[in-house]
Amino acid sequence: MDILSALASFALVAGLLTIMPGLDTALVLRSAAAHGRAHAFATALGINTGALIWGVAAAAGATALLTASETAYTVLRFAGAGYLVWMGFGLLRSLWRRSASVELGAAVEGRPRLLVSYRRGMTTNLLNPKIGVFYMAMIPQFIPEGTSHLLMGVLLALVHDIEGMVWFTALILGVERIGAVLRRLRVRRRTAQRSLDGVTGVVLIGFGVDLAVRQH
Repeated sequence: MDILSALASFALVAGLLTIMPGLDTALVLRSAAAHGRAHAFATALGINTGALIWGVAAAAGATALLTASETAYTVLRFAGAGYLVWMGFGLLRSLWRRSASVELGAAVEGRPRLLVSYRRGMTTNLLNPKIGVFYMAMIPQFIPEGTSHLLMGVLLALVHDIEGMVWFTALILGVERIGAVLRRLRVRRRTAQRSLDGVTGVVLIGFGVDLAVRQH
């Protein structure tokens, strides 16, 4: 297997993983609908940065620790689960506060900084040990003999990142089109955002609980 065929084969596998609905998709959709295109792309870029870091770590052999050490995997798993649950409850809490503010006639909080959206996406990905295990299991299978493991690992991770950005771009633009339709129909954006925050908060908590109770 040469480099081009390895990249093409990995692209097929990673592409299927990319389009599967999951936590990353939920975060990008929520960011797009709640805060707009720039924040959605910042979240997507953060997610892909985390994936690239995992890919480099897998190529360097660092993520072998996750498969060799049950303790290391468990620690990272619970850290990721706790972070997801914390984010989920944070969304639900802010939803309740915004509801109270609206009832009292207070101003609704503004958008977060782009760096916050980027950091949220990256942190969520880095604290998900399943991503590390995926890269550790898959990347060695697509490294041709005689090539640099680190360089090939980076190339494979970049392929996954490119596919991810293409997919996220389609999602973000799709959400914008839906938002334009809703505005034409005069659906209240505030009510739609509150509903989305509530659903996303519950989804994040669900992912966190699932990550905490599920084994390898």
